[in-house]
Order: sequence, then C-alpha cells, then structure tokens
Amino acid sequence: MSNRDLPPIAGHEAEILALVGQHQRVYLSNDQLDLASINSVFACALHMHQPTIPAGVDGELIGHLQFMFDHSGMGDNHNAAAFAHCYMRMADLLSQLIADGCQPRIMLDYSGNLLWGLKQMGDEGLLEALQRLACDASLQPYVEWLGTFWSHAVAPSTPIPDLKLQILAWQHHFAALFGPEALQRVKGFSPPEMHLPNHPDTLYEFVKALKECGYRWLLVQEHSVENLDGSSLRQDQKVVPNLLQARNSKGETVTIVALIKTQGSDTKLVGQMQPYYEALGLGQQELGGIPVPTIVTQIADGENGGVMMNEFPPAFLQAHHRIAQQEGGRSGTAAINGTEYLEFLEAAGVQQNDLPVIQAVHQHRLWQHLGDAPTPETVAKAIDDLQHQDPPLSMAGASWTNNLSWVEGYANVLEPIISLSARFHQHFDDLVAQDAAVTQTESYQKALLYLLLLETSCFRYWGQGIWTDYAREIHRRGLKALEEAGAPGE
Repeated sequence: MSNRDLPPIAGHEAEILALVGQHQRVYLSNDQLDLASINSVFACALHMHQPTIPAGVDGELIGHLQFMFDHSGMGDNHNAAAFAHCYMRMADLLSQLIADGCQPRIMLDYSGNLLWGLKQMGDEGLLEALQRLACDASLQPYVEWLGTFWSHAVAPSTPIPDLKLQILAWQHHFAALFGPEALQRVKGFSPPEMHLPNHPDTLYEFVKALKECGYRWLLVQEHSVENLDGSSLRQDQKVVPNLLQARNSKGETVTIVALIKTQGSDTKLVGQMQPYYEALGLGQQELGGIPVPTIVTQIADGENGGVMMNEFPPAFLQAHHRIAQQEGGRSGTAAINGTEYLEFLEAAGVQQNDLPVIQAVHQHRLWQHLGDAPTPETVAKAIDDLQHQDPPLSMAGASWTNNLSWVEGYANVLEPIISLSARFHQHFDDLVAQDAAVTQTESYQKALLYLLLLETSCFRYWGQGIWTDYAREIHRRGLKALEEAGAPGE
C-alpha cells in the first residue's frame, strides 16, 4: 500500500490545529431565525458509518458498502443501493425544502471509514452530493457536519494516546475532501455509539483532546452523565446545554459544553421526527437570567432500518412544511443545529458558568469514596473497592447500547489493540517529537491506518466470528507495517 492508496489521515497536524483553533462565529451571521421570539427548537443529527474491512478481491482494504454491493446475496446486503442513497439524499431534501420557503436544519456525522470507502468506490453522484452538503454556500446555513473518531472507535476502550490521533485523522480527512473552510465550520463532536468514558483519566484526556482540536461542544447520552451530587438530570435540564466537567486522577479539571441526547437509541425518534413533536410542547427557560428557547436534541443512524430508509424523508419534509405554515416560522418551534444554537445563546449573553454542571455517570460515588486528594494510585484502588462492593458498576463508560459491553468477552480484540498501540507510540512518538515531518511519511501513515482500523467498534459490536477475524488480520498487517518501519519486535 503506497501513499497514493492511503487515506489522508496525518501529515498536517500543525496546520489543522491552527485552523480549527480559530473561534469565529460560524452560523449566526447567516441566521434567518428570530430565536428571541421562539419558544423551543429541535436539533436532529444523522450518524453514518460503514467499517473498513480486509475483504477485497485480493484481501485489500475496502469499505463494507462496497462489500455489500459485491456480495448482494448475503444477509441484508441487498440494501446496499438503499444505503448509498441515504448517504447522499440530504442534499436534495434540503434543497427541496429551501425552495419551498422552509428553514430546514440537519447535522451530519460521517465516520472516516465511510468517507474513505465512498471515495474508493468512486460514485460521482454520491461524492457530488457530499460536496454540496459540505461546501455549497446555499446549503451552509442549513447543514452542520459533526466531527467524530476517524474509525468509529469507542472512547472508553481506546488507548488514551490514540484519542487525539482518531480526532485529528478525521479532521485531516474531512479537510482533504472538502477544504479547510469546511473544516473550520465543524465545531460539534459526535462520539461513536454515544459512548462517554467515565474513568476519570480517560474522560479528562478525551475532553482535553476535543478542546485542543477546536471542538466547542459534545453530544452526550442522558444516562451517561449525572449531576455533581450523583443525581440524574432533571427533565428541564435535558433541554438546555450543560457543562461537562472532567476531573482526572491528579485533580486537574477541564470542561466542555454538552448537548443532551435523550431517550435511548431508537431510530424512530429521528425517523418519525419525534424531536420536533416533543419540542412543540416546550417553552423558554432562563439561563443566567436570560430567557432562551429550550432544545430537544437527537441522533440516529441515518441509513439503518426501514424507518430511516423509508419513513424519514416524508416525515422530515412534513415537519418543516408544518413549521413554515406557522406564522412564517417566526414563532413557536423551529429547527436548529447545535453550533447555531450555542452561538445564539452566546450572543444573547449566556455564559458557560450559567449552565448546569454535570459529570460522567458514577463519578460522584468515586469522588465521594476518594475524598479531596486523588492520585492515580488512590483512584485505581477506589475503583477496585467500588466494583468489589457493587460488581455491576462499570467505569468503562456508558453508551446508547448499555446492554452491550464493549470490553467483556473481547480480550482477543482489546489486547491486540493495546499491544499495537504501545508499539506504535514506542517507535514513533520520539521521532515525531524530533521531526514533525515524520507524520508525512508512508511508514508512519500506514502503521497509523492499521492502528486506527483495529480500534473500529464493529469488530466487537457484531460479536465473535468473521468480525473478530477481520480484526486479527488488521492486527497482523499493523505489526508488519511497524516492522517495515523499523520498530523493534515484541
């Protein structure tokens, strides 16, 4: 695999960080909504992902969508064309609504795996639709792209040094496809599987990396967080922004704004536009003494299942037409995107210290057990003590699939991830520190690619079998790439 065949996932770290570190307003200057007269808003996001697998004709890396097209008789692979249509259709749906005088909004979360796979397929119509969604000035006020981990890794079981690598890889890829100006507009982050770490050090490094990479806010699942006293979020608290606080085992603290996704993972919530209908019954709240519209926030798979394939488009159109018919959309309830909403609050005078402060779930019990002077050693002991007292308690995070563990039963995937990550960093970290241009080399990017791919959640989500076999092969290739780069053996 040469540089020509590799996805653009590294090599311009300094330029990317300088670009995303600029904090100018993105949406408010173009805003056509009179939010001061609106009682409530709703924000819908569509999550799109297909993993990269070593399953081409000659075992080469291909996107799973391509595999579906190539093996249409297997399982649900006959849905390949429908999936491909889902990845491109928002460009036409938005254009139709804008032409009808509506003010639609949508947020889009595409994994790096998917973006690479679609590029590999070379479907010009599909790629042109994505280009419109990311770059067309006539669509920019209506669509917001969300950042994510490049290979759909789940944060709690991703080695801490790789969190920032995943974030930066997606930013590299998005900028290479759509340009630096498009990347500058990406200010919200959508964690794969809505999985939020609750181990203090992992959460701290995750939030710290997000902030360093220019992100202003994070989408979180309601049951993955708690108030500082350990209580669950109140209903009125779920429909305003919160401030997520991450405190590590050294007592250091970092915060980021969080928008709360409610009510589990049912795709019908977005597919049938439930966020709009829930928002209809809500009114304004005060933050820091300033009245602001409340917000209902939801995300769902954008292509998965009959509801999203078939029911979502007419429901999306119907909801926005209904809004437009209500006094020109200038009162009641309106669609909005996350960054647009936060920019409005900021312009209205709302400060971050006006927001409710939350933390990851179970951390109150941990801090209560620890006292005021945490250290890495006392945190580790406290977690052991708590899990001994309450075996179901987990410090591996929470997600929208809490009935599924991303850790238990997957030692055959997790141990190779940890091992490959350690070898990668042992070999490359000092080299990169001495010469940043190392990240532009084929040897670095090839080894990085296999490391990121091995961390893809699908190799655990779908259970033991062919998916863990894929992980084993990617691990083998990753070890070979490190050997070719001159890394010492195990």
